[in-house]
Amino acid sequence: MADEDDKTENGGDGAPKKTGKKGLIIGVVLALFLGGGGFFAVYSGLLLGEDHAEADTEANAPVPDLAPVAFVPLDPLVISLGRMAENRHLRFQAQLEVDPKYLDDVTTLIPRVMDILNSYLRAVSVTDLENPAALVSLRAQMLRRVQLVTGEGRVRDLLVMEFVLN
Repeated sequence: MADEDDKTENGGDGAPKKTGKKGLIIGVVLALFLGGGGFFAVYSGLLLGEDHAEADTEANAPVPDLAPVAFVPLDPLVISLGRMAENRHLRFQAQLEVDPKYLDDVTTLIPRVMDILNSYLRAVSVTDLENPAALVSLRAQMLRRVQLVTGEGRVRDLLVMEFVLN
């Protein structure tokens, strides 16, 4: 008797009820179309974008000239790291970025700069030297010491060329 009720509900011949996949396909196609349209609107700047006139003027703006710069190479340093470092050495080489009008002043002070760098690097612990992130703070410390020796405003930057632990 239950079988007879199922046959009459499904069309009377016992075939399984068909599910409508047409709605699912239409939903997927609409989602793709709307997603693509939204991407295009944001990508092209129609939505949440900047004005095209401003973007064109910024893109065509002339690039300012670089400020005059000179570099003073420093002699390579080889620093022994002491007993706790098991006879390890640090090889260090750098260049100083200076204003060209102070090039002669800084060049005459290179022996003092080398003395300051040598003294500082010998005082740094081996664990600090082995830390990869420590180079940024070491560089800042060395630059500050060099600026104190050469005078304020003469040395712009200290560029590390070689920093190798052996």
